[in-house]
Amino acid sequence: MFPLRPSPSPVQRFRLSLAIGALALLSACGGGKPVGAPGAGASAVPVTTTVVAPREWHDTIAALGTVNARESITVTAKVSETVERVHFDSGDDVAAGAVLVTLSGNQQQATLQAAEAAAADAEQQYRRGNELAAQQLIARASVDTLRATRDSARARVAEMRANIGDRNIRAPFAGVLGIRQVSPGALVTPGTPIATLDDISSVYVDFPVPETRLARVAPGQPLAGRSAAYPGQLFEGEVQTIDTRIDPASRAVTVRGSFANPDRRLHPGMLIQVQLQQRARQAMMVPEIAVIQVGRDTFVYLVGEDETVSQAPIDVGVREDGLVEVVEGLAPGDRIVVDGTGKLRPGMTITEGTVAEAKAQPADTGTDGPAE
Repeated sequence: MFPLRPSPSPVQRFRLSLAIGALALLSACGGGKPVGAPGAGASAVPVTTTVVAPREWHDTIAALGTVNARESITVTAKVSETVERVHFDSGDDVAAGAVLVTLSGNQQQATLQAAEAAAADAEQQYRRGNELAAQQLIARASVDTLRATRDSARARVAEMRANIGDRNIRAPFAGVLGIRQVSPGALVTPGTPIATLDDISSVYVDFPVPETRLARVAPGQPLAGRSAAYPGQLFEGEVQTIDTRIDPASRAVTVRGSFANPDRRLHPGMLIQVQLQQRARQAMMVPEIAVIQVGRDTFVYLVGEDETVSQAPIDVGVREDGLVEVVEGLAPGDRIVVDGTGKLRPGMTITEGTVAEAKAQPADTGTDGPAE
């Protein structure tokens, strides 16, 4: 007879039950593959995709420029004199040749009258000398002397009239006057500022362009300008001229753009963000959210014919307006994942869904680096 074994204690029976339950759980998982691993029977992941295709693209050069008036001066006097009358107010529009300031000129007026009287007498003496010379009563040399005296008197009159003209300060071109800086009775000297005068019906914007981009810039190319003073407003212009010299310190050339300014919103000295649009070219542009950057590696998820994804390393070019240029790594007709890349790993199966569905899925916790 076999000896009887003692019955198990309650603690042993509890441990045995735990062991049997653990074995049953492992058996239910089956296959020994981690849950969620590719090929473990997980359902397809909803994403959005797009097909890569070349498109027309305009490269742009961005720079900061300064607004300059089409014509701009500071009005000053040519002589030292007292202001007799001011004919303008601050901010006035004036026509070319309009009198802005009249300076006192009583002494010059008196001198002009004396010069005109002397010129009239010299003219009369010359005519009388001609009559006497015709009658051979005086020598022809005396007539020549009288002619020289007459011409000298005429020149003196012209000089005095020009001197009086300098007492009337005029606008050399049509434009808008700035703040008036003189008043009647003030003494002005050569160089004393009276007001600024600017023609801002159109303006210039000078901005630097690197010499490496010089070959892509030409007169007539369209420009777009933005100012912090007018958020959301776009000013349109074009390249007018390119400077003949490159700055040896910055290795940049100054480009001048012309902008129409009918509403006078652009003022001289204003800072403008300029974008120069270059000639169109063909480029493969993809949505920026489709491009994944991990360290120095850049890739996208490429969709195969069996709806599984793989990582495709790419080289990128320009980035603008939410788009990225793919220089190398993709071919026209390739299909890539746009929304939902955060939950993908190589080998997973995808299905086309909506943007909301793609963004609603939890992000994958596995390694998101390039596949080995």
